[in-house]
Amino acid sequence: MLWIVISIPVYFAGKAIKGRNAGFGQAMWATLGGVVVYYIIYFVVAFFLGAVIGPSADALALILGLIAWLAVFRLTFRTSWLGAIGIVVIAWLILLVLDFLLIAAFGVKFPDFFPF
Repeated sequence: MLWIVISIPVYFAGKAIKGRNAGFGQAMWATLGGVVVYYIIYFVVAFFLGAVIGPSADALALILGLIAWLAVFRLTFRTSWLGAIGIVVIAWLILLVLDFLLIAAFGVKFPDFFPF
């Protein structure tokens, strides 16, 4: 259920960046694929490099995971790197507004997954 809800802002962000070429199915695949690829990259890099370079492997894993996540958005929406970044930023902003509206209207909010 959360996957569908989180895909809605990505859909609208994709529409804002790509116009009518963006579909809800693309948003769902980008959302699912981005999370899966991010976690795979993050844990593989953190696990294998953690033994070699220590705690700084977490920072490198985070950066590589985010780049891989953006790559999934880039490939799914067939856009440039800046377009993928734009989709992510707009989706976060839409999700933030929806979160505030849900809190104001119903007293509920999305799980804490914002980067701030």
